[in-house]
Amino acid sequence: MVQRTYPIGAERQNNGVHFRVWAPNCREVSVVLSGEQNHKLTNEGQGYFSGLISSITVGTRYQFRLDQDVLVPDPASRYQPEGPHGPSQVMDPKAYAWTDGDWHGLELSKLVIYELHVGSFTTEGTWASAAKELKELAAIGITCVEMMPIADFAGTFGWGYDGVNLFAPTRLYGTPDDLCQFVDCAHSHGIAVILDVVYNHLGPDGNYLAQFASHYFTDRYQTDWGAAINFDGERSESVREFFLSNVAYWIQDFHLDGLRLDATQNIYDSAPAKHHILTQITETARAAAPNRTVILIAENEPQHPQLCRAISSGGNGLDALWNDDYHHSAMVALNGCREAYFADYLGQPQEFISAAKYGYLYQGQWYSWQDHRRGKPGLDLPQQAFINFIQNHDQIANSGQGLRAHQQSSPARYRAMTALTLLLPGTPLLFQGQEFSASSPFLYFADHPPELAAMVKAGRTKFLTQFPSLNDPEIISQFAVPDDPQTFERCKLNFDERQTHAAAYQLTKDLLLLRRSKPGFQPVSNRDVDGAVIGPNAFLLRYFFAHDEDRLLIVNLGPDLELSIVPEPLLAPPQDHRWKMLLSTEDHRYGGNGVRHPEGEADGWHLTADSAIVLQGEK
Repeated sequence: MVQRTYPIGAERQNNGVHFRVWAPNCREVSVVLSGEQNHKLTNEGQGYFSGLISSITVGTRYQFRLDQDVLVPDPASRYQPEGPHGPSQVMDPKAYAWTDGDWHGLELSKLVIYELHVGSFTTEGTWASAAKELKELAAIGITCVEMMPIADFAGTFGWGYDGVNLFAPTRLYGTPDDLCQFVDCAHSHGIAVILDVVYNHLGPDGNYLAQFASHYFTDRYQTDWGAAINFDGERSESVREFFLSNVAYWIQDFHLDGLRLDATQNIYDSAPAKHHILTQITETARAAAPNRTVILIAENEPQHPQLCRAISSGGNGLDALWNDDYHHSAMVALNGCREAYFADYLGQPQEFISAAKYGYLYQGQWYSWQDHRRGKPGLDLPQQAFINFIQNHDQIANSGQGLRAHQQSSPARYRAMTALTLLLPGTPLLFQGQEFSASSPFLYFADHPPELAAMVKAGRTKFLTQFPSLNDPEIISQFAVPDDPQTFERCKLNFDERQTHAAAYQLTKDLLLLRRSKPGFQPVSNRDVDGAVIGPNAFLLRYFFAHDEDRLLIVNLGPDLELSIVPEPLLAPPQDHRWKMLLSTEDHRYGGNGVRHPEGEADGWHLTADSAIVLQGEK
């Protein structure tokens, strides 16, 4: 009797390997092994073909022959050692000896997320080399690694968002066991691992799904990257089964702690929320690890908070949302540029207070850049449901030259914004190298054949020229070529900068230590946060805790500010306490000009230009 874990793919049995595939486009499907051995599969009906081959074992390479004609890889291949156009390889997910039996995951409120692109994170660009850096990440306070997509894709380098073998960890970074070892190592250091997955389209090169079933895709919806996935049309039940199996596969077989869902606005499903594919993704992911906390994060450009509401309340049950509003406001404050999608942000104090208290800034107001209202009300969501960042893969690359945020601002103002980002009540996210102000850019890179590469380059150029400052022939001529290997190589981190950029690195360490040291800055049940504007470019956030342990974060993103008159009660220390300074971004250790306590005995408050300070009451 065959016992399968997943409805599709090649699975080891005691007496061989069982194959099962959904191919309603085909009249006949066979498994072809090396040496041209042909094994015809049984037609089960409803488009499914299956069969047991007793003569093979784990490690065997195979392809499917469709209607005695084309040879293609398994759409549910667990490994593509020669890439998407080559044969698939039988794998045994139970072969890896896990050591994380005591690991139960981390709650969202404990996360400090580190977005990582495996191929450019280290010189070698492998899971094995990345695993060597996990101890250091844990030491500075990182508690969660979010990997950019790893589903196998064509070429020798790329961001991963054009994956085509959704079940196959890319051979570019190592073997599936190398991925297991990376996750196992992360857990040993107390780090959760979340995977960025793309369920809105597949890449253009090496995508054979439509040869098995044209029903995988639909022309009823549009995306910017390729045909939309058919989650609600004819024969969509099997399409949903394919993607939900993929969800369970990553969580169950690789012990991942969650998923980040790319561009959920382009995951189309007309079903009500209770039966929506996003809700089913949530339920499937949690069911795959019943004894482990599983975190689901959405990227959602239109900003729809219902994604994170409970299923019982009509939501989709996810945990958190990327907060582009915070990024856009922060970048305007850092560099003053209000082009393109930055146009509806001022970078002013009230925006940061609102971001601290309510997450999204736009929750239904008019948005001039898109000429319609943006967002939906989300005042009920907990603050940790919003992922705050000033750098991520998209936003760095969208600078045109791949510039990091610290390269687009003054050092002092960048330090202040770093403090704000890491101490907000929301969930912070750092992009690889941000912790030590990496000098390496992060550019758009994708290895494609010449004709496709030319189209990608043209599309990328058109996208960037939405920014008037980049829409100049001389500047356009300087854009990095996506398919040039040097574009990819330039993005690799140099960990020697942990020493050469020691001041920036120390600031990150100290801020993250401060975040997790009691009473902390994480959202917990016995505290709230409020804020006040105290100057044209200055504001405060007060974190209320029991036992008079309140903390005060004061940020000044303008010139020196003297407050001789201070009619703001949030500046007053707890009863019978005085404010003790815990951190100033102007400390010499961080590259600043020196520390001065902001509160004088009889002359009010003095706030240093472009600085952030943290205070706590003491008797």
